[in-house]
Amino acid sequence: MLSLLRDNILYGMAGLRFLSGSIEIIAALLMLYYGTVQKAVQINAGLAMVGPTVLILVTSLGLIGLADKLEFWRMAVVMGGVGLILWGVRG
Repeated sequence: MLSLLRDNILYGMAGLRFLSGSIEIIAALLMLYYGTVQKAVQINAGLAMVGPTVLILVTSLGLIGLADKLEFWRMAVVMGGVGLILWGVRG
């Protein structure tokens, strides 16, 4: 049962990354379609929400999958690291 849960978590993590990559490719195609720097900047601004959201979701899924292997303080360190990344790149 635990193996099935881990497989589902792994597929969920990979699926979110595929979705994120697909969104990035679609955004690039939209930038080319509209053909203006103004539209490209607007599309890029929309992507600014996708990256951190995917990072948090994938990390959360990974931590859930590792919950039985990691001590609580190690999970807290990873979550703190993600928080520092998000804090460090804020505009």
